[in-house]
Amino acid sequence: MEVIPAIDLRGGKCVRLYQGDYARETVYSDDPLETALRWVDMGAATLHIVDLDGARDGSPANLAAVERIASEAGVPVHLGGGIRDPHTARAAIAAGVSRIMLGTAAVENSDLIQTLLREHGAERIIVSVDAKDGKVALRGWTKGSEALATDLVADMAALGVTRFLYTDISRDGTLTEPNFEGVSALASQGDIRLIAAGGIASLAHLERLATLGVESAIVGRAIYTGDIDLREAIHAIREG
Repeated sequence: MEVIPAIDLRGGKCVRLYQGDYARETVYSDDPLETALRWVDMGAATLHIVDLDGARDGSPANLAAVERIASEAGVPVHLGGGIRDPHTARAAIAAGVSRIMLGTAAVENSDLIQTLLREHGAERIIVSVDAKDGKVALRGWTKGSEALATDLVADMAALGVTRFLYTDISRDGTLTEPNFEGVSALASQGDIRLIAAGGIASLAHLERLATLGVESAIVGRAIYTGDIDLREAIHAIREG
């Protein structure tokens, strides 16, 4: 399992939200590139970036910062947040992004997912399953839906999506623990590759996720607060 650090961008700054609440924001850095380079220096082989402005407003607003990171960090970059049409997807990939993440579009516009799969291939596409109480949230987690996380994964897998990011919104940014039950349920749902996020607060959490068969785990607030030492975690999971 790979440990991947998260970089959430809002207004050009590196921030973290509590349970996805835009009113409960902590700013960790005014320089996202500096943050990215620090995580790479500590051993990160991939960076997970979310454009929070884009997720809420519908189109990426921090693409210039993402492009700088993709150009200078020297590792693959995954980007989500506001990618809801082919043009935006192409712009992200042209900016150097290795994989694009789509959440709202997966629920509201499955035709777009099919188009992107044809145009870019399954290896470049991640469907974000952002759920609370088992139901998927949309538009930067500001809008609920009746779509079940399990059903969304099944529907997208049927279209040819192979990689999913699962985040339990109620755990995200809380430093409590992941929703291991939810992760396990999705990880065992067919032949998919699952990325887990939300609530990861210790090395023990990462070790338990590794036993569930997830491909990678996204660590956010815990590496900013020091609850998890990124270098130590990467080494421990790699060797374990």
